[in-house]
Amino acid sequence: MANSPQARKRIRRNNRRAEVNGARMSRIRSHVKKVEAACEAGDKDAAAAALKAAQPELARGVARGVMHKNTVARKMSRLTKRVAAL
Repeated sequence: MANSPQARKRIRRNNRRAEVNGARMSRIRSHVKKVEAACEAGDKDAAAAALKAAQPELARGVARGVMHKNTVARKMSRLTKRVAAL
């Protein structure tokens, strides 16, 4: 158990950040799933619109330090390739 005031504060801070980061990751996953669902349905317009909405969310995840930049680059590349193939 944390005994120093700094350690207690760090625990409180980490819990708040984990909540915020978890919500952000959930948002990102939801956007990616919308793109994938539209691709599987074969709806090019919906897939393109979903991709356009997902890209800033993914970029924001990198900017906030929730995801690694190479992971996001790979995901964006694969999603873009799937949408273009429709």
